[in-house]
Amino acid sequence: MTIKFIRKGVKMSPKSRSSAVSADKSNLKAGAQIIVDTLIDLGVDTMFGYCGGVILPLFDRLYDAPIRVIVPRHEQGGCHMADGYARASGKVGVVVATSGPGACNLTTGLATALMDSVPVVAITGQVRTELIGNDAFQEADTTGITRPVTKYNSIVKDIKDLARVIKEAFYIASTSRPGPVLVDIPVDIQVAKYEADGPVEMDLPGYRIQTKGHARQISAAAAAINKSEKPVLYVGGGVIIANASEELRKLAQKAHLPVTMTLLGLGSFEQSRPESLDMLGMHGSAYANYAVQECDLLIAIGARFDDRVTGKVKTFAPNAKIIHIDIDPTSISKNVNVDIPVVGDAKYIMTELVKEVEYRERAEWFKKIAEWKKKFPFSYDRNASTVKPQYVIEELCRQTNGEAIITTGVGQNQMWTAQFYKFGRPRQFISSGGLGTMGYGLPAAIGAQIARPDATVIDIDGDHSFNMTMTELATAVEHKLPIKVCILNNGYMGLPRQWQELFYGKRYSCSRLQNPNYEDVAKALGAVGETIDKKADVPKAIKQMLAEKRPCVFDFRVEQEENVWPMVPAGKSLNEMDGLDILESMA
Repeated sequence: MTIKFIRKGVKMSPKSRSSAVSADKSNLKAGAQIIVDTLIDLGVDTMFGYCGGVILPLFDRLYDAPIRVIVPRHEQGGCHMADGYARASGKVGVVVATSGPGACNLTTGLATALMDSVPVVAITGQVRTELIGNDAFQEADTTGITRPVTKYNSIVKDIKDLARVIKEAFYIASTSRPGPVLVDIPVDIQVAKYEADGPVEMDLPGYRIQTKGHARQISAAAAAINKSEKPVLYVGGGVIIANASEELRKLAQKAHLPVTMTLLGLGSFEQSRPESLDMLGMHGSAYANYAVQECDLLIAIGARFDDRVTGKVKTFAPNAKIIHIDIDPTSISKNVNVDIPVVGDAKYIMTELVKEVEYRERAEWFKKIAEWKKKFPFSYDRNASTVKPQYVIEELCRQTNGEAIITTGVGQNQMWTAQFYKFGRPRQFISSGGLGTMGYGLPAAIGAQIARPDATVIDIDGDHSFNMTMTELATAVEHKLPIKVCILNNGYMGLPRQWQELFYGKRYSCSRLQNPNYEDVAKALGAVGETIDKKADVPKAIKQMLAEKRPCVFDFRVEQEENVWPMVPAGKSLNEMDGLDILESMA
């Protein structure tokens, strides 16, 4: 779409004036209509938005548009819905908010998406152009506030730039290392009218994407893999973003490599496969952590060496040469020094690696890994009479055959889910990794269910995480979304309480609050609600929950002081794990 306009004061012949009037009648469009038309051209059929004064012109045009608009109960919830939609579908999630407090309420959702490389486009209304900077009603410096939590943002002050800027926003959000982009649009730009016709050309001279990777670096990586005796593949969410799970499987099989995943990498490699080491890191498997610490080659793909993965950086993978494959050059050697960097698209680079790597048995290495797996499995007291949170998750996994889309809140519920639900495909596990945003699970489940109406979507939540956004249950009820909320209710802020137990002498300061009756809350909001406090009732309750066609909340009253094991304490090396004696005793 090219925006054309007729300058005042320019002399025209009668013929050209007649042509201009004709064009004016046929192609004159309000800015709000240009926004809608551009979104439709970009393939947007669903968006999440909360209206308000200066964004009303856009919402008025959406009234007749073939775009489904989901209204959250809070803008933060809407941003998490767009995020969950994007992660489940691989498309760009779109969220809309008004100026001032509406835009400010997006910041937590935008920061969540930025840390986890999620393609989200936020469109915000702004006060009239001439009022910007004058402290007008509901004015905020939206671009200034959101600059640190977006991949890119801009304010449109000329209607002729509107369509182009929106198209560029989608392109930037979804390419290279994805992330959230915000476009701030003053209300006068939304109501102004200009002639619009033809295709839009983007203008991004400084935005370059390197996808192929350097052939010499790829060959060096392959040679290192072929030479190594004790290699480990360490993969993150970038493999899922690149749609490269099949290439990862081929690489692991061809070169016979054990594979460990980050929290956001879960689902990139089937955990049922013998090469899987499950998750590594602070609450990762002991066998993954030991393997990383003893390996002679660490092949990092689409991962950023987060502190929850590395533990004490100085002693991380001390014997290993490190290969790092990532599309974002700024991630290379950012946290850990890398020996062989390969910048480019993970799908392309792994395809090339498969051509050059060789199969090696590595029998002694896999034997040692098998011994660690046998000695330190993820486990818990299965003979306990109380409801153990791990048991609830195992039963969920069993009854869904490990095929549900799982979202989570943040805390113990998130870690137990990562440990005990076994994922087999990408875009199946949806959780806030980098920012650790409590309240994420429920709205993300709503977005995921809208993206995947055919799928069973379950939010495995903690009670205090659920408390933060529980009103979004009304959004699920309004749109008849059959999401299932499974609360692991221990009455505490789980991980803070665990840290207080281990490091603060059980002084449980402010980590325990009075919860509502979630069954009553669910029913009051129009959903199904159930309370489960007996171990024997867990299988039947889960079966009932999975059969529900309406949104439902099942409140599992779990063991209150259950801990997540193993645990690498802050500042410790990856092999310095607490709780191994507990796991070994229950193996």
